[in-house]
Amino acid sequence: MFRLSRLSDYGIVLMAHLAGLDRNDPHAAREVASAAGLPLPVASKLLKALTRKGLLVSHRGAKGGYTLARGPEEISTAQMITALEGPIGLTKCTVHPGECAQESNCHVREPWQRINDVVRTALSEVSLADLAQPPRAEHHPETLPLADEHRGRS
Repeated sequence: MFRLSRLSDYGIVLMAHLAGLDRNDPHAAREVASAAGLPLPVASKLLKALTRKGLLVSHRGAKGGYTLARGPEEISTAQMITALEGPIGLTKCTVHPGECAQESNCHVREPWQRINDVVRTALSEVSLADLAQPPRAEHHPETLPLADEHRGRS
């Protein structure tokens, strides 16, 4: 199973929360942590990491806090994952070519690279603005467009 770490998931939740707030107003770590239902130390660690990677701006002072570095429509899911996890790679050779002893004889390396490119592209096409949209009515898998595209295929 391919899965984001819990911390990365929480980091994206914090980013989505900030995307729904006034961009000109810095928001304190305590406020953001409370709104996201996260412990302050966890939220602070993530907010600092996202600031170091250039996705947030930290404002010092009595009215300090954090704001998005760019508009939410300009920040992709791929950028957030890369900031929190490192390069997106489904296998080691898709991130670090040459590190696998089997690479020269591997018959699945090139297909894995194509799959990795598709995943990275898909994540790049979903913006923070998309993630920050208010929840819609409950979805059922059979009503999602992706499910419709694959109906009848085996």
